[in-house]
Amino acid sequence: MTASLSSNSTLQQPLRLACGISIPNRIAKSAMSEQLADRHGSPTTDIQQLYAAWARGGTGLLITGNVMIDHRAFVEPRNVVLEDQQFLQAHKLWAQAAQANGSKIIMQINHPGRVAVLPLLKKPIAPSAVGLDLPAMNLIRVPRAMSETEIFEQIQRFATTAALAVKAGFDGVQVHAAHGYLLSQFLSPLANTRSDQWGGSPENRRRILIETVRAVRQAVGKNKILSVKLNSADFQKGGLSQEESVQIALALEAEGIDLLEVSGGNYESPAQLGYAPERQAQRDAYFLDYASALRQHSRLPLMLTGGLRNVELMNRIVADGTVDLVGLARPFALHPDLAKQLLAGKSVTEAAKIPAIGYKPVDAYLQLAWHAAQFRRISSGQKPKAIKGLVRTLLAFGPRMGFNILTQE
Repeated sequence: MTASLSSNSTLQQPLRLACGISIPNRIAKSAMSEQLADRHGSPTTDIQQLYAAWARGGTGLLITGNVMIDHRAFVEPRNVVLEDQQFLQAHKLWAQAAQANGSKIIMQINHPGRVAVLPLLKKPIAPSAVGLDLPAMNLIRVPRAMSETEIFEQIQRFATTAALAVKAGFDGVQVHAAHGYLLSQFLSPLANTRSDQWGGSPENRRRILIETVRAVRQAVGKNKILSVKLNSADFQKGGLSQEESVQIALALEAEGIDLLEVSGGNYESPAQLGYAPERQAQRDAYFLDYASALRQHSRLPLMLTGGLRNVELMNRIVADGTVDLVGLARPFALHPDLAKQLLAGKSVTEAAKIPAIGYKPVDAYLQLAWHAAQFRRISSGQKPKAIKGLVRTLLAFGPRMGFNILTQE
């Protein structure tokens, strides 16, 4: 952390959302995959302790890593899954741990679609039978197109998981419609080549998202937070454009969501990890242009995530009304008390460079492994520790990842 001379009164201000819930300050921990569930998908004491640490650190809003709505599709092994009441008590303990110091917590709910890692031997479902545009991946992991019955089933699964989340005591949910997962795939003209009411025109491609938001709102009620995470763009030629994303955001505002989190990219162009086109990735905030453009048309509460490190910039974009919350993710893996540091006027300094080999799927895994190793340290009461080098990064989490894949139910 480096000191800043900026006044932090702006970040310290609470934010009251339309649902009536107040977030104690303007700092949010954006979602990261913790991989701390047990083999059945239930939250563990490790995940409770991790979120308790972040809450003690003064974070205003905690957003969980993506919780699966369907046990038949996991982004990674040891993701949490919530589709019935079997492990509801464990979820209650998770929520209570996160709220103990006044933080609010919402559960990010997700279906991976074509990027599902598990089950290994089954074709994942997707809007269309279009594989990832990556070497080998478009050959060995081609999804099958969903039937309309399956589309309606997944909409209901989002609603079921949302209802269970608020029953467990979470302050609301976030519908994940970014980063190339199922709902994001429906929004993309590249991934969604359907010719029925769920594809083709922009209105048809966003139909599943709108129907999901309506179902989730009915499930959680008017007094809980309903957030959506949306790509500002896919950063792919022919993919979701910024102009269309603005229209989606306006449609979501019309549906009465409480908070929109702005991000960008997907598995093929992971802008959220800093691999955006050069003009974007070199900025302190990757998606600030989009937030500024959207603000000209909308008063929807916005949370900006991606590349935010300078506390002066964070204060300025909240103070001038461009965004309402600033979201950070990876820095929380090294600084559990990050929010207190930011509120004290200290900007973020990355402690270590995570190794990369230049192949996006592997580099994304290295990011995942590096940060997951830190989460395990924090959850066990240890201080985060920078891991240097490719081999050490692989050894820090690789064997555990392999074991988790083999033993996941």
